[in-house]
Amino acid sequence: MTETMTVIEISQPGGPEALVPAQRPLPVPGPGQVLIRVEAAGINRPDVIQRQGLYPAPPGASDIPGLEVAGTIEGLGEGSDPALLGQKVCALVTGGGYASFCLAEAPLCLPIPQGLSIKEAAALPETVFTVWHNVFERGGLKPCETLLIHGGTSGIGTMAIQMAKAHGALVIATARSAEKAAACLKLGANHAIDTSSLDFAEEVAGLTGRKGVNVILDMVGGDYIARNIKCLATEGRLVSIAFQKGSTAEINFMPVMLKRLTLTGSTLRIQPLADKARMAKGILETVWPWIEAGKVKPLIHASFPLAQASEAHRMLEANTHTGKIILI
Repeated sequence: MTETMTVIEISQPGGPEALVPAQRPLPVPGPGQVLIRVEAAGINRPDVIQRQGLYPAPPGASDIPGLEVAGTIEGLGEGSDPALLGQKVCALVTGGGYASFCLAEAPLCLPIPQGLSIKEAAALPETVFTVWHNVFERGGLKPCETLLIHGGTSGIGTMAIQMAKAHGALVIATARSAEKAAACLKLGANHAIDTSSLDFAEEVAGLTGRKGVNVILDMVGGDYIARNIKCLATEGRLVSIAFQKGSTAEINFMPVMLKRLTLTGSTLRIQPLADKARMAKGILETVWPWIEAGKVKPLIHASFPLAQASEAHRMLEANTHTGKIILI
């Protein structure tokens, strides 16, 4: 095996041009870890924020961006199951995905679902873990409940629509153009709201007979927060996972009390391994069968060679994509 690998480094905080190819020593797996020869890696919004210098890697994590990979396990750390060697997997990682080799925790390596390519599998971990934890664990979405998803054509949004529908929920999605709203409907959303021309709070009121929705998955924040509270039904749950319009808002807590609402949220990267391993078990038991039955499938918008990571980031920031952007 080679002693060095190609990686994409963040030369300094800044724009996409800050992503530059480099050579680094091959990482050595520690106890409970595996070494994956990366064939494909997903691009995610946190990678952009890290590149801008606003989301540093947690202690002990690689400073190389990239939170999800797919490939072949070619090295084992102490205590890792020998049967893993040579297996093709996709894995959630805390960093290091933009590289030809990447370390992963063994419990967070999942087999490639039957019927999916390596490229499609690389689009799964960050999005599926995020949706599973926030919509199903924190949001407690039940079959026949209504889920409102903001950013329906994002990687998270496209996966959330499909997973919620597979679960038997009714889905309302928002998007920032008529074209993207149509894409949400094609993915299975029951209703899609073009926020460039419509007020989503008024539309949700009309669609639900003013009863509101049970769960909201929000990655916008800012002035959406107060409007989300308005959209929630009694005992509704608002789950925040990102803040494209800012993390602060002025809200009236009276509806929170009167409707007995739950406001929650999470970030995935810093959660303990034991919690992520619990999520992986639930995903393998519930979501993988959905994927293998054809009910859920990652939507790939575009793929780029690893050396063109900067171009992939430019596409992500332009918000012209529907689904995931992948590095090969």
